[in-house]
Amino acid sequence: MNIPQDAQKVEVPGATVDFYKFERDGVTYYAFDTSRCGPPEPMVNAMAGLKLVDSPNVKLIMINHKKPMGLLNKIGENYDIEIQELDDGRVKLVFGYKEGASEKADLSDNSCHG
Repeated sequence: MNIPQDAQKVEVPGATVDFYKFERDGVTYYAFDTSRCGPPEPMVNAMAGLKLVDSPNVKLIMINHKKPMGLLNKIGENYDIEIQELDDGRVKLVFGYKEGASEKADLSDNSCHG
């Protein structure tokens, strides 16, 4: 993953992979890479990271080996999500706060159902 040089490693409760934090244009980004992980790690880490997205100026970047359909089916309506196919076949998802919807996401159930 292309983590900026100024990114700092941060502890995220419940995470099983490294998370990084950096700022750009007044937005705080948290980023993690689960592209080499099998289920349920992408879901577990996404749910842990999404707890950090609590305002419009905080975004979460997830790099995964494929589009995480179980995650998207579970929380897709609660966040603004940009999905980008990377040149190497991985997928980059950027989760943003959605006023009135992100607060309603159930981030306690991190099991993967497809």
